[in-house]
Amino acid sequence: MTLPALSRLRNNLPRTTTPSVRRLAVASLVSQIAIVVTGGAVRLTASGLGCPEWPRCTPDSLVTTPEMGFHGVIEFGNRLLTFVLVLIAVAMIVSVLGMRRERKDLFRLSIGLFLGIPAQAVIGGITVWTGLNPWVVGLHFVVSMVLVSLATVLVNRARLTTEQYRADTGPVGSPLMRQLLVTSAVLTSLAVLLGVVVTGSGPHAGDHGAARNGLDSDLVTRVHALPVYLLVATVVLAVVVAYRSEAHRTLRKPVMMLAAVVLVQGAIGYTQHFLHLPIALVALHMLGASLLMAAAVHALYSGTTRKPLPGTAADTRLPQTVS
Repeated sequence: MTLPALSRLRNNLPRTTTPSVRRLAVASLVSQIAIVVTGGAVRLTASGLGCPEWPRCTPDSLVTTPEMGFHGVIEFGNRLLTFVLVLIAVAMIVSVLGMRRERKDLFRLSIGLFLGIPAQAVIGGITVWTGLNPWVVGLHFVVSMVLVSLATVLVNRARLTTEQYRADTGPVGSPLMRQLLVTSAVLTSLAVLLGVVVTGSGPHAGDHGAARNGLDSDLVTRVHALPVYLLVATVVLAVVVAYRSEAHRTLRKPVMMLAAVVLVQGAIGYTQHFLHLPIALVALHMLGASLLMAAAVHALYSGTTRKPLPGTAADTRLPQTVS
């Protein structure tokens, strides 16, 4: 590309958060959740070693071969989705490149999401090399939850104009509400971590010959349930606080969203346990874990940010930039 063409491209980059920037932020979040779901499909169909090598699929082929059958297609399809994530991440970085000095938050979050993709690829390779070691598989999932969290913050920050980003209106939530939201985020993280341990002790190893972590599945399931009980109580209290104070009007939607996800995820968790972990419900539970993490981070952001939430009274008092 010639220098004049590069100059034109640079001049055409957004200088504030346009609808396309916001759509790319949402695409970043959706794609991070989607790869968790497809990764779950790999595990639940026992296709974890469908491609027994990495970075190649076989010692002699980069792609799956007919001899590898259904499992090879599932595993290779999950690997291909990585390239979709790369395209979205690169597009996100380019979209905020023109405002990287004014909106360092968006630029850094975009870089963080991009760097998470090769990190996940390497962890995926180690997973294959170790024959689906349950602790490595668990690390793969935990890193995905971190990336879902970063993408959730990115979506929230992409809604702010430069003027809104520069403003400091103070925390939206009261001290009690902020404590409840921090507690809910911590309990969510703890529940997800313990859920990874439960999964590592259960039957869905990703391959019929893969080892498990050797822990008592019933015992770790009961331990996993403890932070869930506490999370339910914390979120219920947060809902009560949100609706008892008119000052928390703007927090009612994110808190209710979190409450809904917690209840549905809890119901799925109990049902799958008593039905002895049917594949469909386990897949829904993995999707629910991603949505739960996103909802907890969104509620935490909404209650603790010092930036004006779009559409609130504090927002309307600021000068608006036409995007």
